[in-house]
Amino acid sequence: MQTLLLQTGQDGGLMPQLLMFGAIILVFYFFMIRPQQKKAKDQKRFREELAKGMAVVTIGGLHGRLVSLDDDTVVIEVDKGIRLTFEKSSISMEATAKLNPQPNS
Repeated sequence: MQTLLLQTGQDGGLMPQLLMFGAIILVFYFFMIRPQQKKAKDQKRFREELAKGMAVVTIGGLHGRLVSLDDDTVVIEVDKGIRLTFEKSSISMEATAKLNPQPNS
């Protein structure tokens, strides 16, 4: 450790380098890691709140209405009589507002 401190010389020492490294870590945390964690948390909460009859969109872009839910899978009706089974993790977002637009008052 002493040789490391002696190698810094006259350029200001080790403290400014450590502060800069710490600042870079903070920037990465607040601009990359934290938003990803928040998005993952919101997706998990959305998947837990899925209910029969909801209009949803899969990650692949398939639109349909939820017919049944299991622990890990969902059955989506894409047209009358056409039902497809998907993993729950493939549900991307709710599309109820898109399929049932509110009339403007």
